[in-house]
Amino acid sequence: MTTVGTARAATVAETVASALTARNPVSRAFFDREAPRLALAAREMAERFARGGRLLAIGALQQSTDAQHVAVEFVHPVIVGKRALAALDLSSAPRAWTAGLVQPDDMVMAFASASGDPASAEVIASARAAGAMTFALPGAGADYACDAPDGDPFISQEMVEILYHTLWETVHVFLEHRQSGHDLGATGFLYPYLERAAQNTDALVADVTASIRAKAGTDERLRATLAAAASPAIAEAAAGIRERVDRGGAIIAFGNGGSATDANDFTLDCVAPPKAYPPIRAISLSMEPATISAIANDIGRDAIFLRQLIAHGRAGDVALAISTSGGSANVIAALEAARARGLLTVALLGYDGGEILRRQLADIALVVSCDYIPRIQEAQASVYHVLVDAIHRS
Repeated sequence: MTTVGTARAATVAETVASALTARNPVSRAFFDREAPRLALAAREMAERFARGGRLLAIGALQQSTDAQHVAVEFVHPVIVGKRALAALDLSSAPRAWTAGLVQPDDMVMAFASASGDPASAEVIASARAAGAMTFALPGAGADYACDAPDGDPFISQEMVEILYHTLWETVHVFLEHRQSGHDLGATGFLYPYLERAAQNTDALVADVTASIRAKAGTDERLRATLAAAASPAIAEAAAGIRERVDRGGAIIAFGNGGSATDANDFTLDCVAPPKAYPPIRAISLSMEPATISAIANDIGRDAIFLRQLIAHGRAGDVALAISTSGGSANVIAALEAARARGLLTVALLGYDGGEILRRQLADIALVVSCDYIPRIQEAQASVYHVLVDAIHRS
């Protein structure tokens, strides 16, 4: 690298570090304010789920990936032993789906950009009239509504992701502390959470409020660590991606579960940027449910990204893998094929980087050193949003 190139990389790395830590005051202010309301909202959601209610989520463009994300978290909880709760992403046709499905015990969660979304506002109004609990994230006119946490659309979306992750986590706390229908008679005092009578959760609300603030605080520490340790690697990834895109390459992103929704969000940030950026060529292999289910059924789940990468990947492209564990077999298979085909490989990883880092399958690995999946995903969202900004600065 030339002296000029080295200086530019250092400048981009400094900008990346500053951008990561700049999120922390926003987070602190937002969750200091919202934590008590979120605790009460989680308690109400738990009661509705216990009565058979469903979470119905909607959003457009980038916000549709939040609807995908919150739905998969509730249906397929990553915390061992937690129950599956009914949740659906209805973003494909929000008015029609909610009008046909909503019931009084349901919860409708509408994700919108800071500028608002008239379609979401209409859905919220009709769902609220039907007796559903409603969320406007951000927005107005809902049972739980908040302003956009920040003027930067990336930062605002990251705060909203933490918000719905904490709702998902604390709904389970309240479910575990409510009645379960067991009649224990004289031995009830030994097992207070198994009594027929509903438990008083007023004290629990205070504990949950403190827990939500602590969760946001963990994210703030992770961002500070990433700013100190990973900024040069993020700048390097941005420069490598920029170089390949300028030569006609495309970004091919993929991941499982919540990481699938992050891959979808990243590619939407590239092709339909919410900021005044020119579009960048990008696709998400996680945004193809028919293809994924066909490959999983006919070949096996380990080939769901490999098969697609063989079809789409070209030398000069970029493979962007997102994995909290760093060990998903289908992600590893795709990265192996990408390297063999001459793609630049970039991986956003959690824990200690897993097999992907140990086997050096990524040319550039960006690791969130944490062992709790929601916090990993939240920090990864900051990383890939900062990466998008850095690509345009490179």
